[in-house]
Amino acid sequence: MMQLSLRHCSMVFIVQLIMLPFTTDASERLVEDLFQYIDAHQDDFVQELKEWIAIPSDSSDPQLREELIKMVEITARRIQTLGATVQQVDTGFETLHDGQKIKFPPAILAELGNDTTKATVCFYGHVDVQPAKKEDGWKNDPYTLTEVNGNLYGRGATDNKGPVLAWINAIETYISLKKDIPVNLKFIIEGVEETGSPGLEEIITEHKEFFSDVDYVVISDNVRLSQKPALTYGTRGNAYFFVEVESGKKDLHSGTFGGIIHESTRDLVYLLASLVDSTGHILIPGIYDDVAPITEEEKKLYENIDFDIEEHKNNTEVNTFLYSSKEEILQHMWRYPSLSIHGIEGAFSGTGTKTVIPSKVIGKFSIRQAPNMRIPVVEKQVKKYLEEVFAKLNSPNKLSVSLEIGAMPWVANVDDPQYEAAKMAIRKVFGVSPDMIRDGSTIPLARIFQDLTKKKVMMLPIGGADDGEHSQNEKISRSNYIQGTKVFAVFFLELSKLHEDSLAKSDQKKLKASQLIET
Repeated sequence: MMQLSLRHCSMVFIVQLIMLPFTTDASERLVEDLFQYIDAHQDDFVQELKEWIAIPSDSSDPQLREELIKMVEITARRIQTLGATVQQVDTGFETLHDGQKIKFPPAILAELGNDTTKATVCFYGHVDVQPAKKEDGWKNDPYTLTEVNGNLYGRGATDNKGPVLAWINAIETYISLKKDIPVNLKFIIEGVEETGSPGLEEIITEHKEFFSDVDYVVISDNVRLSQKPALTYGTRGNAYFFVEVESGKKDLHSGTFGGIIHESTRDLVYLLASLVDSTGHILIPGIYDDVAPITEEEKKLYENIDFDIEEHKNNTEVNTFLYSSKEEILQHMWRYPSLSIHGIEGAFSGTGTKTVIPSKVIGKFSIRQAPNMRIPVVEKQVKKYLEEVFAKLNSPNKLSVSLEIGAMPWVANVDDPQYEAAKMAIRKVFGVSPDMIRDGSTIPLARIFQDLTKKKVMMLPIGGADDGEHSQNEKISRSNYIQGTKVFAVFFLELSKLHEDSLAKSDQKKLKASQLIET
């Protein structure tokens, strides 16, 4: 029988879908069909990724704004070929430093299917990328997808064009096989994630009806801890501070004024050194008070995680860590706060020598937030502590402490149905159970979706730990791209089964309740 491909097709086709009852045999046959189709069409999937990578959709470069808008429009048309209804939402204008205004790319809201008996899954992704130039250290042109030893190199390959296309390809596989898609699907795709997702919260708030029937939100915008498949159930938050010390209105010569004034840099260095000790322990009083205690159930999640300490040292090119055991390292990466000092603005940092006393310096540091920590409380603790330390210096200089970024941590329930469905999908594709991991970095989107939509959120990475997102020579392996497509396809199927079971149990409870009322 001739198969119908919808790739790049602008016409509308009406196809008869084969509705299969999800018995064990039928389900296994469907999975085999899905895998065979995806394997047979993997070169097509790689070719389309190559076409997407070729568009330099750097959201930080105003000169590439037309390319970015083009990328969003291509994505919208691609989703439309699946039969989805697609809306491009205007996100307004960006004001540049020179006062010029340029248009933000639109956001995409799309939906496919509205069967009230099915689960509805909303997928978030983005198609903008970080800046990239060959002269920055890339081995090849970053916007020409290059395959070397099974790896697909190119800017956006893993962050986030590859995962977005893998989700689309999983859906197209069902359509091409004329199989019923087991779940209703929605998309929210943006083009400014790499510059902070301006306007995203407003879009979610203003389109509440779009999310009203969503059961689950899936984000695939991070990577695994190792080469082993993983599911992410938590991220740390971030409180980023500026601490400014000003001694005068202009810089001074150290030969003329050194030794007779209170120098701003000296005060600042003292303040920064008072924040954390040599073991990494934060010295701000009360900072650990709200950290959630680790439970026995959580401890068990660390036992089977695939994590090689020596390999991690080699990847980071450091000689030693603050902790020696796997569990201690992972817990301090993921679920305890940390304080990092990032730099000093205003102090001399160029090559050579310069004997200047800066009139104003700004120290920059951040505290990664653990679960239960609250940004307003941390802000108050930091300001109070630094003001007390500064007062002991008896310095006439002016101190100012400001919170620049306040992003909350996020933690999901690993027993939610979408995690169970994803675990089963990964086992069917890879033959192993996934590691349940957290991410020590901050991914505000998970918390934003959870808070604003009140829906269950899951992070499902398909990229490897060595993919180098944001770095030179970013990549995704061909295997992870194709196997990730299979995971998404089977995830739809497994989630539909769990959703049906959940509905059946709910109906049974209602029946029992009504029977009790009647008696």
